[in-house]
Amino acid sequence: MKEMPVPLFVISARKKYEKEEIKMAQKNNVAMLKVALVIYAVICIIYGIGFLFVPGIWISLSESGPVDYGWLRWPGGIIIALGIGALMVYRKPEKQSTFVFAIALASLLAGLGMLYSLIRTEYSGTTMFITLPTVLLLVLSGFLWWGRQRAKAIL
Repeated sequence: MKEMPVPLFVISARKKYEKEEIKMAQKNNVAMLKVALVIYAVICIIYGIGFLFVPGIWISLSESGPVDYGWLRWPGGIIIALGIGALMVYRKPEKQSTFVFAIALASLLAGLGMLYSLIRTEYSGTTMFITLPTVLLLVLSGFLWWGRQRAKAIL
């Protein structure tokens, strides 16, 4: 028995449906990365503003030894810039793999550095002021790596 040819409009509709499915899958895969980017941006902007504009408050809250405010102000500016960059990538994540890699790696290294400092008891201030950022950085790094992996198709 001879097979009937499939009408062109059916083939066209099927291709359109497949393209829509691919777009939906990519959108779902990017959602995790976007959530991680927003969390990263909020944390960066909060910490950055604190370091750049009111470093004395951070020092007094942490109950640590005296620190030259200049050593907190300049990283505050960089941290704010990274947070703004994360918001920009959130809006248009396509082809931004390098930035996402850099902030994921930075979060991982910073978290590991703080964990090392905590284990070696190098920090003299309130334990919460090193434990909370350490956990935040390490968890956030994991989310950024995971989100980056899931969104690989558009990055």
